[in-house]
Amino acid sequence: MSTLLTGALVFDPDSGETTRADVLMAGDRIEAVGSDLSGDERVDCSGGVLIPGLIDCHVHVAFPRPDPLPRSARVLEAVPVLRRLLERGITTVRDAWGADAGFQHALREGWITGPDLLVSLRQLGPSGGLGDWWQPDLGRVDRIDDPSLPDAVFDGPAQARAAVRRMVRAGADWIKLGASGAFRQVGENRSVAPTDEELHAVVDEARRCGRDVMAHAHTASTASAAARAGVRSIEHGVFLDEVSIADMRARECWYVPTLAALDGVAEAFAAHRKSLAMALAAGVPIAAGSDLAPRPHVDLRTELRLLAEAGLGDVGALRAATSEAARLLRLDRGRIAPGLRADIVLVDRLDVADLGVRAVWQAGSAVA
Repeated sequence: MSTLLTGALVFDPDSGETTRADVLMAGDRIEAVGSDLSGDERVDCSGGVLIPGLIDCHVHVAFPRPDPLPRSARVLEAVPVLRRLLERGITTVRDAWGADAGFQHALREGWITGPDLLVSLRQLGPSGGLGDWWQPDLGRVDRIDDPSLPDAVFDGPAQARAAVRRMVRAGADWIKLGASGAFRQVGENRSVAPTDEELHAVVDEARRCGRDVMAHAHTASTASAAARAGVRSIEHGVFLDEVSIADMRARECWYVPTLAALDGVAEAFAAHRKSLAMALAAGVPIAAGSDLAPRPHVDLRTELRLLAEAGLGDVGALRAATSEAARLLRLDRGRIAPGLRADIVLVDRLDVADLGVRAVWQAGSAVA
């Protein structure tokens, strides 16, 4: 069964250009882009623009709420979240802590609908780090405590390697590493970071297991250390400097700024935008991620608007959420070109503040 999308402009995120062309989808692939094409089904897309399916490189679709709720609430809340993301044109997401391999199984089986989901399970880190939940009255607590989300705390290179292996055993597509503490911990001078030896052990073991590493890092020094260790992407990077940006550029490390997470925190947001401007000027590759964890949820569409306003413009923001995101994640999508996966969104306009999503196709199938 083939489907021909006709009458629209086709957006190329790498060049920023739009061209009048038809798009033929066969199965889950884009078969051809051009004119004089035919297909079993014809869809009139006149007046619209076809863009690649959007990719969010940093989400938390099943992160626990701060409320004391039963464990099932974390899973059930994710069902409408995933559905709404797909309806808004977000066809692929990389979960950065919270979702396990069961969500992927449910999506494959059609029990739930949502974007293509890459999981990291939990955030690895040392004792006292962001992934080590601890309370003064109770000591260490685990707000998830699920065998499908293994223990992520380590101390020393050997334990760091073992933590990576636990994640891979449980189905992690990516390894998430806490190179710094949480934003609040950084501000209170309570941030605990891995040693260089631990960082290198995590990255090396991940590579041995065929995985890449994404590193949560708010400060310049922790971003530099993570980049030098060989992580593939720096997440957040609120307080970068010229040295950390040079380290990222030299090692072809992506930057996923997640501006939406600090939108409204005036002083921090200004520093965050400055970090992004320096990275952009230095040629660091930038991919889009919303940090979909705080409630009420924000999603990638908010992040795209903030990226555009911070200097990427509409085209640059869309590139960060399509072709550049696909390169970061090593995926066969992110552009509308023959042979790539047929994740396509029909929009009214190339204005990230108001795209006007009219239709979505994921792996060649129309999304209801």
